[in-house]
Amino acid sequence: MNIEQLYQFCLSKKAVTEHFPFDEDTLVFKVGGKMFCLTSLKEWESGAPSLNLKCNPEKALELRAEYDAITAGYHMSKVHWNTVAFHSDVDDKMMRELINHSYELVFNSLPKKVRESI
Repeated sequence: MNIEQLYQFCLSKKAVTEHFPFDEDTLVFKVGGKMFCLTSLKEWESGAPSLNLKCNPEKALELRAEYDAITAGYHMSKVHWNTVAFHSDVDDKMMRELINHSYELVFNSLPKKVRESI
């Protein structure tokens, strides 16, 4: 998966918007105003890209134990976020599953009125 494929995949999800709320480097994808995916454009340019993705706490621990590429979320809550490195032992299919999981967690946590409006 390259940056363009990531961009298209995230934006193909219902009601997703892109933002740069922190700086000009950190691309953030949100649903309902809540973050579900973050990535550094500089890391993509340097050849060492990664994503920060929300994750169920129990599943997060299991994934960290199973995959070298998955670690506790960098600059995020270590309980609810994972950092997933590209070009390691997580293939594109698994990366899409992790992005979907993050999106669904955030979407399902939105207030009912917001979910229904989406």
